[in-house]
Amino acid sequence: MPHTVSKETLDMMFLEARTQNGWTDKPVDEALLHEIWNLARMGPTSANCSPARIVFVQSADAKERLLPMLVEGNVDKAMSAPVTAIIGHDMEFYEKLPQLFPHTDARAWFVGNDELIADTAFRNGTLQAAYFMLAARAKGLDCGPLSGFDNGMADASFFAGTKIKSNFLCSLGYGSGENVFPRSPRFEFGEACEIL
Repeated sequence: MPHTVSKETLDMMFLEARTQNGWTDKPVDEALLHEIWNLARMGPTSANCSPARIVFVQSADAKERLLPMLVEGNVDKAMSAPVTAIIGHDMEFYEKLPQLFPHTDARAWFVGNDELIADTAFRNGTLQAAYFMLAARAKGLDCGPLSGFDNGMADASFFAGTKIKSNFLCSLGYGSGENVFPRSPRFEFGEACEIL
């Protein structure tokens, strides 16, 4: 087993990958969404809490529900994508800890501690969302993460009757390369990192 992935894989996942704003009409197979989730779920979370929850908006009816929640600049990006994932986090994730972290009573760490629940759900749900996007790229899809939408409307429509809160959207498909911005600068190591 190699100790590192190939340069081609690094290019696909990081170095050449770009946020897509336009999409081809090639559909995304449902089985591929299952494969992506099955990879993403393996990434570590604290106490294996796994709070991420995803709704895949794919049908015409679901897209019509999503449309009024989008800011104007994101309408075409989301509506033209084969799939747009609404990535959220379950604020009652701790109820599943007896199943996910059975060797101790981790549920008791959270019950009644709203601040810890909120921090843990958001942090680990966002972490899982990053795993999800990398898994999508690893399986040959392009990603277009989007923040411009009404979270409250999305929660009421797509997560009604649950304690799930939306975080952000991520359109998925096969990018057309249209309207891709030039790559923006990134910080060098010394600008963002310190070794002590």
